[in-house]
Amino acid sequence: MAALIPTRFTGRITWLGIVADRDAALESAARVLLTAGFAGPEGEAHGGLTRPSCSRVLGQYPRDTEIRNTRQFTLLSAEELAETAAEMGLEALDPALLGATMVISGIPDFSHLPPSSRLQGETGGATLVVDMNNRPCTLPARPIENRHPGHGKRFKPAAAGRRGITAWVEREGSFALGEVVRLHIPDQPVWAHLEAARAEGAAPR
Repeated sequence: MAALIPTRFTGRITWLGIVADRDAALESAARVLLTAGFAGPEGEAHGGLTRPSCSRVLGQYPRDTEIRNTRQFTLLSAEELAETAAEMGLEALDPALLGATMVISGIPDFSHLPPSSRLQGETGGATLVVDMNNRPCTLPARPIENRHPGHGKRFKPAAAGRRGITAWVEREGSFALGEVVRLHIPDQPVWAHLEAARAEGAAPR
């Protein structure tokens, strides 16, 4: 029996980009085509098969421990991005300012896709595995402030629950602007003890 279910939900790639030098700037440079290898997007500073651990996983590893890189791609929803911009009082928000790799339109509640879901390009079959939802942070505040004075600090609260997802490459290939991607989800129910485990994990030790 198949472990992953192809769904009727598809989206269209509306923006692509890479961060060539994360030390120089967070901003992405727009592209019309991305080549995706097992180490991530070609030319992407956040690529690599492994990465140093960060604050997101301090509960598992000391900072800067070498771990598998499941954050090769940063994906955003076009609809959620528009909602974030509106809440910030902006007409639009350039995904380049957020260091995005890909923006997809048409898939609802995009930032909360089930972990281990797949997003598969329908042209060449390149496939991404969803790691988890991304968390809003303060890093985009500076480039946003430079472009939209007075709005940088509004990003983090406005983006809560719609910061997109991170993903890694399962099947190599390329993604093109305008390409359709299909959502595939794991064939398993939600773990019955999820809420209890979250509550236990949040409690002081």
